Amino acid sequence: VWCILFLGGWLAWSGGADGPGAVIRIDLGTIDHAVSAALNESDVLQKTAEEAAQKKLSIKGFSGLKVKDFHPPVISLALSSASGLFVAALVQMTIAGKSFIGGSMEITVVANLTASSLLRQDAMGIPRFSSRNCHIALVSVKTNRPSSVLPKVMNKFLDNTLHKALLPLLCPAVDAVVNLVNAKFITMTSEIPLWDAGTLQYTLLTAPLMNDTFIELDLKTILHQEGGKEVDLPVDQLSLASLPAKRDGVTQLILSANFLSAALSVLQESFDLEITNNMVVNWELSPLCFDSSQLARVLPPSQPVVIEMREAKAPAMTIAPEKSFVQLFSTAEFRVFPSGSAPESLFVLDVHSNLEVQFAVAEEKLLLSLALQRLSRVTLASSSLGVFDELPLKGVLADIIHVAYVPWINRVLRAGVPLPDLLGITYQQASISGFQVG
Repeated sequence: VWCILFLGGWLAWSGGADGPGAVIRIDLGTIDHAVSAALNESDVLQKTAEEAAQKKLSIKGFSGLKVKDFHPPVISLALSSASGLFVAALVQMTIAGKSFIGGSMEITVVANLTASSLLRQDAMGIPRFSSRNCHIALVSVKTNRPSSVLPKVMNKFLDNTLHKALLPLLCPAVDAVVNLVNAKFITMTSEIPLWDAGTLQYTLLTAPLMNDTFIELDLKTILHQEGGKEVDLPVDQLSLASLPAKRDGVTQLILSANFLSAALSVLQESFDLEITNNMVVNWELSPLCFDSSQLARVLPPSQPVVIEMREAKAPAMTIAPEKSFVQLFSTAEFRVFPSGSAPESLFVLDVHSNLEVQFAVAEEKLLLSLALQRLSRVTLASSSLGVFDELPLKGVLADIIHVAYVPWINRVLRAGVPLPDLLGITYQQASISGFQVG
């Protein structure tokens, strides 16, 4: 189960000014699911059983010993701030061979294999488990001979020799499972397309943190524009201590509003649009008349007018528990195309728009959809018509932005922001909520 949270501020890293753009808190259930999926997708257990069956075990007093039956282990996991990921596997197998006391003998062994794996950061910024401290404890040892036939010293001998023989037989299987999980981490740091305007890469900012209930990964979000230029993220920061408490049984992905703002800035040029009357009608939206009492004093009503919308600076996202908003800082240049003449600029308005943003998840991407709430500011930046009162244009400009410009931006945003590819787990059932740090 995923929960995606949007933080209404920046995430500060105690190690310096370069903070994480995203934080993932991995619940034990997510790791358990990843291990189960890795085992189902591979034949590691089958290979372990086959290799065990082919190996000849060397135990004093026995000859021709081979693994006759190998049951799939029952695996359980736990987290520890001291030892990392604790793996326990209950293994059952039957070993058959000839005994020095004569005749064939079968030994049914139930053993508990335990190992710990620390999660570290490799040179490429990828999380990686490294297994260590593999131990085997015999739970029970039974033979096909009556216990009265075997002296007590023989039982102790079996325990000691079996323990030594099983370590090289079973411990490599733990390494194989850990390597399967590590392979699922590699895709998390791959460079991925961000819309058609740039790329996004998630990489570990610092070593993973682990406690007794979850693993925390602080991720650096690296954004590049199409030409390769890296996008700077804002530096105003808030403390990671301000994050909400993690809910039990849920893996959390926390995205900074500043990271999302920076992602939108990659698209800044893609938002540019020339709006005409014909375009509005062709989009099957409410037709608009660009004429106004202000323009009518200078232009014939039939004079074709084009409004060129451009983003003057990067969009800014604001996150709050109830609603989230995107602020656009645009210029609206009104131009005319006199018959047989070059286009002429009439005037340019600075437009500050407030748009509510809705979030959804589809195909492992975060989808954003904007809706105009209001124009918070419209001011005259330049004019070839002389100074005039721009306020009467605010209403018609709001209508134009609502029916033409915002739908265009939503089309640009349709591809979505790729979310971290973590352990092969999908985000389809994720719950989404926002919170704000005071």
